[in-house]
Amino acid sequence: MTKVLCKTCKKEFYAKPSWIKNGFGKYCSRVCHYKSARNGKEIICFICGKVAYKSLKALKRSKSKKFFCGKSCQTIWRNSIVNIGVNHPNWKGGKHVSYRNILNKNNIRKICLLCKNTDERVLAAHHVDGNHRNNKLKNLSWLCHNCHSLVHNHKKEKERFLETVKSYLQTD
Repeated sequence: MTKVLCKTCKKEFYAKPSWIKNGFGKYCSRVCHYKSARNGKEIICFICGKVAYKSLKALKRSKSKKFFCGKSCQTIWRNSIVNIGVNHPNWKGGKHVSYRNILNKNNIRKICLLCKNTDERVLAAHHVDGNHRNNKLKNLSWLCHNCHSLVHNHKKEKERFLETVKSYLQTD
């Protein structure tokens, strides 16, 4: 057995001459071998300050160039710093309006105007004129998610919906 220095921790250990001849016997343990194979960097968590290892791939794909020890710190950062106020994807100009509440308070029957579905779990409030700031009762109606998508994405369905709304308003 020959005394050899570990390439990672510089600790002295014994290795067989055949290992050295075949290119092995460079590390004192598997832990040192894995540490030497890592090519990333240790970073300091942006939120909690803990030291964490990140691979080169993770370092390159970060858009914000802020690094975290785990998902919990990343979520804290995203929900308390990034996605607040105007930067939040659901920001509506500072006004919180629940269109469903407007329809519910006025006792509008919960039924899809197009397919007559009555399952409350799939009903959504829809703006007839497409203006989300116009929250008048005559501009709001119930549509199931399926019909809601069709009205927004298909011209014929939108025309059919507008005809249904006209006939519905005339009966009221």
